[in-house]
Amino acid sequence: MRIGVFVCQCGTNIAGTVATDKVAEAALAMRDVLHAETLQYTCSDPGQRAIIDAVQKKGLTRVVIAACSPRMHETTFRRTIGQAGMNAYMMEMVNIREHCSWIHSDIDTATDKAIDLVQKGVARVRRQVPLYSTTVPVTRRVLVIGGGVAGIQAALDIADSGLPVTLVERGPTIGGNMARLDKTFPTLDCSSCILTPRMVEAKQHENISLMVNTEIEQVRGYIGNFEVDVRKKATCVIEDKCTGCMICQEKCPGKAPDEFNAGVGQSKAISIPFPQAVPLVAALRKEHCRRFIKGKCGVCKKVCPADAVDYEQEDEITTEMFGAVVVATGYELYDWREAYPDYGGGQYPDVVTSLQYERMLSASGPTAGHVQRPSDGAEPKQVVFVSCVGSRDESVGRPLCCSVGCMYIAKQAILTKEHIPDSQSYVFYIDIRATGKGYEEFTRRAQKEFGAIYLRGRVGKIYPSNGQLVVMGTDTLSGGPVEIEADLVVLATGFAAARGAGELARKLNISYDQYEFLSESHPKLRPVETTTGGIFLAGACQAPKDIPDSVAQAGAAAAKVIGLLSRGEIETSPMVAAVDQLRCIGCFKCRDVCSYNAIEALELRDGRQVAKVIDSLCQGCGVCNVACPPSVVSLKGYTDNQLIAETMELLR
Repeated sequence: MRIGVFVCQCGTNIAGTVATDKVAEAALAMRDVLHAETLQYTCSDPGQRAIIDAVQKKGLTRVVIAACSPRMHETTFRRTIGQAGMNAYMMEMVNIREHCSWIHSDIDTATDKAIDLVQKGVARVRRQVPLYSTTVPVTRRVLVIGGGVAGIQAALDIADSGLPVTLVERGPTIGGNMARLDKTFPTLDCSSCILTPRMVEAKQHENISLMVNTEIEQVRGYIGNFEVDVRKKATCVIEDKCTGCMICQEKCPGKAPDEFNAGVGQSKAISIPFPQAVPLVAALRKEHCRRFIKGKCGVCKKVCPADAVDYEQEDEITTEMFGAVVVATGYELYDWREAYPDYGGGQYPDVVTSLQYERMLSASGPTAGHVQRPSDGAEPKQVVFVSCVGSRDESVGRPLCCSVGCMYIAKQAILTKEHIPDSQSYVFYIDIRATGKGYEEFTRRAQKEFGAIYLRGRVGKIYPSNGQLVVMGTDTLSGGPVEIEADLVVLATGFAAARGAGELARKLNISYDQYEFLSESHPKLRPVETTTGGIFLAGACQAPKDIPDSVAQAGAAAAKVIGLLSRGEIETSPMVAAVDQLRCIGCFKCRDVCSYNAIEALELRDGRQVAKVIDSLCQGCGVCNVACPPSVVSLKGYTDNQLIAETMELLR
């Protein structure tokens, strides 16, 4: 056995606290270590060439690399020793950066610890055996979950490459939150004019199958071969027959909240969300329909000229195979009502959210673009915008920034002046975050050209007085309290994860944070990938972001998908669980704890049932190894003997 140890200096990242020469000297004295040296940057091209030369000239059979986190460069160094002619898995990475140099200030302490970690690595790699990857064919179809701008962009990019795409949207139309916007910053382009052509293109694309009113029921399988159950919800309307004439909506006597218009005004029990909806198909909401509530009505069926209404329609569940999944479920606005009782808690009709105000400004909105107070329909002359409601506020458990609030406040202040020339806008803000191209200039425009008065400070209370609302706040720049009488108050509410995002993440076996935004695999190196291979993220489902960033991330996710499925087959990791079936007692506790459904029952010739690992499904998490009572499940590359050997080295 001939082991080589390579200690990285990483500039001063490691060498500034760890005496790397001493670590290499100590390694050379360890059993079976034939070669040890320090390298300035092990991951650099000269560093990798030095490893290859040492392996080939000295006939090394195993390698230990003491450097940074394996998450950063384990794949890099496996490729390196593979190029040197060794099995790629006869290598162990020891993290002396995060575990030593970054957390210690004393050089002697950090050096001694680094030597111990290298000794552990040598003990572990000594018991390593060659591992070999296998390949599995992939299904060349893609599932995109979410029909907002990010989902549409990802679907179009993937479909343009020739891959079939199924675009799933749980609402009655694609378009997402962007379809609700009047204008976009910083150019003040019409949102619908930008988005609608993309919506139509997605509907008409030969490689895109559009499924609205549909949710993900269950996901099984693994990268390249996901088996997905989708539930098509009953809307009592046959999509293929509906012509979008809206006669049913006009004649329907049942009232319902207008979800598309954020609750501004009312809709009908059967309706089409907005005139540019894609697909232009009506949907009936049973919870508001008189026929389903009282057993009487049926007007929509009687007046439908296409005979498209079917009250007996039921949910349909279908199962389809996909090679990759793009999650683009978007966001919702934070529900501020319970968290901010001092702002009226939703009791004052003239305190509206930013999205409700957006619908008032829109020509396609319920007020046809005429801004008016909900309480009496009067045109507001003094409008107060309150920033960071439900964002950057630790008192309500929401310290995260919504990233776009400062910009859409500036946009709405400009649009207010355009709609009502003699109006005055006031903006309470913490500080202005305008980091995109042209964003800072845009906020300055709102102040200088359109006269918006910016007051730096939080609002403490909003209350009604003499037919108006009094906004009490503080101007930290002048150092005094401020009270403004307002006709209308607009709360710039922060972003929240889409409803059910956490539940969907659990179905997909991907991670999410405390706010239920979905988590990427690595924030720098793998920003669109998840911890589950073959599942990618796009848009504001990951974190609050604006339209350009959402579109850019959708394109990145699409590129990853195209690259993954273009090969026709994928290489699987050999670091998976294995069962000693001669000793297995068939309790299947390993199967019970497996999050990836990677363990199944196997009946032997003697009639016993034992556990069997499906290599292509296993992700090598090791949970089954811990759960097994007789300890007959091992993890290739992380066997019990290897872990015991590491521990014993430290106890000597």
